[in-house]
Amino acid sequence: MKRIHYLAPTLESVEEISNDLHESGVTDWRFHIISKNEAGLYTHKLHSANILYRSDLIRFMERGLIIGGFLAACIILPLATSGMVNLPTGLWLVIGLFSTLGGAWMGGFGGITAENYKIRQYHKQIEAGTYLVMIDVKKQNVEAMEQSMAKNHPEAVLQGVISTFTNPFVEADGKFHII
Repeated sequence: MKRIHYLAPTLESVEEISNDLHESGVTDWRFHIISKNEAGLYTHKLHSANILYRSDLIRFMERGLIIGGFLAACIILPLATSGMVNLPTGLWLVIGLFSTLGGAWMGGFGGITAENYKIRQYHKQIEAGTYLVMIDVKKQNVEAMEQSMAKNHPEAVLQGVISTFTNPFVEADGKFHII
């Protein structure tokens, strides 16, 4: 899947885009709108992006899961194999799982407050009143969707096409970062 980003100037434009997408078979699960005007989206019955699209919750939880699992392996494996602490194997597995999930939970605390790295570049435009429309389409349908939007909604400016996959170690600048 690919996600196409458009910036639309008005709520009326976003409503027309939503109606056209619905008519062409795109469900609310496949497009999301981010706006400073949440009340306007609600009153026009438009599908606002939820916390998973707005925040970096998923990416930070993935990071926490990886780090928690790594730390669990680095601490628990030597203890379990050295014989210094004699616990049943099942208990070691539970401790490792708890540590790994604890890392994901702790990562979630940072992610819930951080703006999603994929939409961070649009922050100023959104705060200025522009609407970010994100449409998820199959890779082979990207060009058709772009042509349809250009023809029917020229006021919506194409911003780019990205993957819907969340990479825990890539920032908005496209560079690989290790925490």
